[in-house]
Amino acid sequence: MDMKTAIACMTQGLTAHYLSSSVGAGIAKEGDWVLVYGVGSGTGQWTSQMCKLQGYKVIGTTSKGKVSDINNAKSAFGCDELIILENATGKSYADYTSVDIASKVMDITDGKGCKLIIDGIGKDTYEISLQCLAKRGLFVSFGNASGAVPAFPVLRLLPQSAYMTRPKLNDYVATREELLERAKDVFTWVKEGKINIVIDRVFELEQVRAAHEYLENGGAKGKVLLNL
Repeated sequence: MDMKTAIACMTQGLTAHYLSSSVGAGIAKEGDWVLVYGVGSGTGQWTSQMCKLQGYKVIGTTSKGKVSDINNAKSAFGCDELIILENATGKSYADYTSVDIASKVMDITDGKGCKLIIDGIGKDTYEISLQCLAKRGLFVSFGNASGAVPAFPVLRLLPQSAYMTRPKLNDYVATREELLERAKDVFTWVKEGKINIVIDRVFELEQVRAAHEYLENGGAKGKVLLNL
């Protein structure tokens, strides 16, 4: 494995590992529907593929600028269904007001919703996530791309007897043994071709500003690296 690929595996790969295999363990089971936001790049791209390895049926969201062929994209992102959104100018994430995601999710799942929702967008999508939950489903809010999720009454979880968690990577690699176990899985899956790694751009260190602007403007279609 080359150095660029190895570096690309770490933070996003480990995050996707715990999101797909640990957070929802005992709640989502093989064959259940899972919703993953932002599968066209970043952590979402890793997470959707790892959810597929867990045996889940995966619904992914992405912007139309990151998809040229929907069937190829489904396969590349590990998705059974893909919801295509409009691009959001000047933002690192898609326009989540451009499509009625909750209605599409309910159509796909025959009105049952998703047992596991993995949301790295935050403020702009948490309402959608709550609407998409299945009975006794789990809403995982792990990122704040659009801003932090505001406080809301716990009674919002009552209609579906749902759960919510806001995890972070450090608590899922709390011991060296756990870190090595997760890393072993990630590197093995990459080497065996079970995970499709996309290294979109490599910027030189003196181009760090351009790299940040590229990410912030939503141009990335995979991992963005800095060459030190």
